[in-house]
Amino acid sequence: MKEETMTLIRSAVTADYPALLEIWRRSVEATHKFLTPTDIDAIAQDVARYLPQMSNLRVAEDGNGLTGFIAVEGDTVEMLFVDASVQGRGIGSVLLAAVATDHDVLRVDVNEQNPSGRAFYAAKGFSETGRSEIDGEGRPFPLLHLELATAGKPAA
Repeated sequence: MKEETMTLIRSAVTADYPALLEIWRRSVEATHKFLTPTDIDAIAQDVARYLPQMSNLRVAEDGNGLTGFIAVEGDTVEMLFVDASVQGRGIGSVLLAAVATDHDVLRVDVNEQNPSGRAFYAAKGFSETGRSEIDGEGRPFPLLHLELATAGKPAA
């Protein structure tokens, strides 16, 4: 029988940032095969800078520690990462649900070359609203712009 552990969602605190950066790296190394180690190192510096700037940063935690995190600014999911060791156990879904109730619409960008991320958001009902050839920092990693109507309201 599969062992169930309770996932707690709480606001992040400064002391969480080093663990969140480690979760980010393990997640990206497992899912973003198009990135080189040099790319990951460079982006990690950006993520370390962004974490303290996020006004709505929540973490998932179980009895073994932090397992994932989500950052939302306005109606946009800026970051959603689950530790590679626990992906597929519903943690991303719990994190997304924790913020969805606060919004009529949620938007997110996902790397076009990240099939697991694309599949996750598609399974949650997000639809594609656009595409960019570059990421938010001007790097040559195409993004798909996605949107989800929440609270029973249709997406614009």
